Amino acid sequence: MSSAWDDVTVIRKRPETAKVAKSDAALNAARRSGVGVASEKKGVSNANVASIDAGKAAKIDRETEDFTVEKIPLSLGKTIQQARQAKQMTQKDLATKINEKPTVVNEYEAGKAQNPNQQILGKMERALGVKLRGKDIGAPLVKPTPKK
Repeated sequence: MSSAWDDVTVIRKRPETAKVAKSDAALNAARRSGVGVASEKKGVSNANVASIDAGKAAKIDRETEDFTVEKIPLSLGKTIQQARQAKQMTQKDLATKINEKPTVVNEYEAGKAQNPNQQILGKMERALGVKLRGKDIGAPLVKPTPKK
């Protein structure tokens, strides 16, 4: 009569998976123990070189359009800086107020910001109370009248 205490039940036994031998010593040890050893050569794919159709490549070569990146004019940067200093704010204070990083404010003031974001300029306009877009840059910002 066998009791239930003597039986052992293994619940989670994981199947053995193939192991990769990374050194010669491990490979030789596997061969000595009689384990089947298989070697596979890695497929070399040149993912860095994209295959471009010759017609497309020629079309790209003939392309003469200049691609220039729009930057903020230096006068706009000076306007932002003057308005910020008039409100006695630091670049960090302005950045915190408009929920941006201080480096963004610094780039806009230095005229180094590429492809100016209209949303950021809008936030700066509201925070500083000065127009930064359109014709009369630097003029006081007039709040729109509520519609009835």
